[in-house]
Amino acid sequence: MFSSVLSACVCGIESIPVHVEADISDGLPVMNMVGYLASEVKEAQDRVRSAMRNTGIRLPVKRITVNLWPADIRKAGSAFDLPIASAILGALGMVPAGRMEKVVIAGELSLNAEVNPVNGILTMAAGAKEMKCDCCIVPKQNAQEAAAIPGLTVIGVQTLAEVIAYLNDETALQPEYVDPEELLTQGETEERMDYADIFGQEAVKRAAEVAVSGRHNLLIIGPPGAGKTMIAKRIPTILPRLTMEESLEITKIYSVCGLLKKGEGLIRKRPFRSPHHTVTTNALAGGGRIPRPGEISLAHLGVLFLDEIPEFSKPALEILRQPMEERVIHIARNRGNYTFPADFMLAAAMNPCRCGFYPDMEKCSCNSGEIKRYLGKISGPLLDRMDICSEVPRMEYGRMAAKRIGETSEAIRERVSRAHEIQRRRYQGTPFRYNAELTPAAIGTYCALGKKEETLLSEVFDKLDMSMRGCHRVLRVARTIADLDGSDRIRTEHLSEAVMYRMGDRKFWH
Repeated sequence: MFSSVLSACVCGIESIPVHVEADISDGLPVMNMVGYLASEVKEAQDRVRSAMRNTGIRLPVKRITVNLWPADIRKAGSAFDLPIASAILGALGMVPAGRMEKVVIAGELSLNAEVNPVNGILTMAAGAKEMKCDCCIVPKQNAQEAAAIPGLTVIGVQTLAEVIAYLNDETALQPEYVDPEELLTQGETEERMDYADIFGQEAVKRAAEVAVSGRHNLLIIGPPGAGKTMIAKRIPTILPRLTMEESLEITKIYSVCGLLKKGEGLIRKRPFRSPHHTVTTNALAGGGRIPRPGEISLAHLGVLFLDEIPEFSKPALEILRQPMEERVIHIARNRGNYTFPADFMLAAAMNPCRCGFYPDMEKCSCNSGEIKRYLGKISGPLLDRMDICSEVPRMEYGRMAAKRIGETSEAIRERVSRAHEIQRRRYQGTPFRYNAELTPAAIGTYCALGKKEETLLSEVFDKLDMSMRGCHRVLRVARTIADLDGSDRIRTEHLSEAVMYRMGDRKFWH
């Protein structure tokens, strides 16, 4: 007898439908599995045999052939255990074939027939919705994650016996239901860190606010102990809350990587990734034998923070250049090409020299060659992609002793959220979401200047020997400052502030 079940495999972060077929015929008593399978999928036959035996099902002494097609796509992972078992049960006539139509099944089986969670369930559930399937049968621990996809019936199962009973209408398992909006907001706690904790450094906090408002790349330079890392690590406290669409985008990536916490159906906060400077290019960009997203993609719609950026390897830094522009990262392998999302804001902190005190030559112990080599670790093209460069001055004791409480993160977040809402309305119906994403062609439309502003920009362009990319970045930042100010057009003061944010790199690198 023959039976077929629909499942899915994850390729990159995309779901590809896989048909699991089972055929039972006369012949030598053997289970043969075909379809370009990884070793963990081939091992499924032993897990399925034991699980069925421990459920009280004896396989007949016949030849069992299991095929997973399309055969030209490599199947990996343990999520095929449950669909393989279901297909065999259908071929045995123990479950009706009609009940498995338009149903996607995924899950790992233990030897005692328990159904264990697997990675990538949200991606598979989204794929099931695109294939117009009615139902998903998934491990109970993954059910809340899959139920975040609206309009899809999700059945969470704990054992193989529950699957058999449900497919035979013997047990009415309740579909998993979650309110996505409630899931997105539940468990919200007050931030432990706050910009009010930082005394002084108002100019740098303003630079961080502008950067987050338009999702511009930010470079913070200053001596040791001035507060660079403190300011950068508080950026998550002023990031606007996620929308449902954004949360699903991020959760897909974390689901594929197995980074969702137990019982967490959706990612509720924007990512803030801070890899150590020893990170490899593969860990940063993604890759591996079976390509998986790297830190760049894990920071999608959030912040990638590189502390002491000159200490990172040059290949790791240079790999950032393409995704910073294109907002995606492409990985080519023999088995295929993979595209991962990479719409992140880069925040970086660094000392101006090895000892950290340049240009204060009374304290700096580095010679000119050492300073040049240290700053030279940040290449010109990468530096040109940093929209905002802000210098953190050394704090004076008097300002610290005054202990004046600064503006809270919540107050800053409100302004940032208003700026994001202005951009959302402005770019509705376009491929853009934030000012930092504007193309050169779009800049002419959305960043138009008056005569005074045009004259100022022309003078600055010649005086600073600015590149066209640098000029476009000044205009994008000026557009964000105007949004924070509630202005429809870019004014002289907005443009002047945006130009000021380009002066830090001029001071140290030119």
